Amino acid sequence: MTIGIVVVEICDSNLMNTFDIEGIIESEYPEVAVLINDCLNFCGLCRLKPYAMVNGKRIHGKTPEETLDKIRKTIEEELALFQ
Repeated sequence: MTIGIVVVEICDSNLMNTFDIEGIIESEYPEVAVLINDCLNFCGLCRLKPYAMVNGKRIHGKTPEETLDKIRKTIEEELALFQ
């Protein structure tokens, strides 16, 4: 079995940082790296809604919790490509 690499990027100013997103994702998915960046160049989006980039795909929801669920789903889809 090959282990895939998934990268989740989060803007430091984003609503996703209201909880320990890095700790949550990396504990659930050891093959995933979470990067907290100063800016992801989607000016203003981080103030409007919680979002993250998962392997270059923008994932967002109405709440941080909904976004986290969508991030998990996208991670599962990405990992399935490597199995």
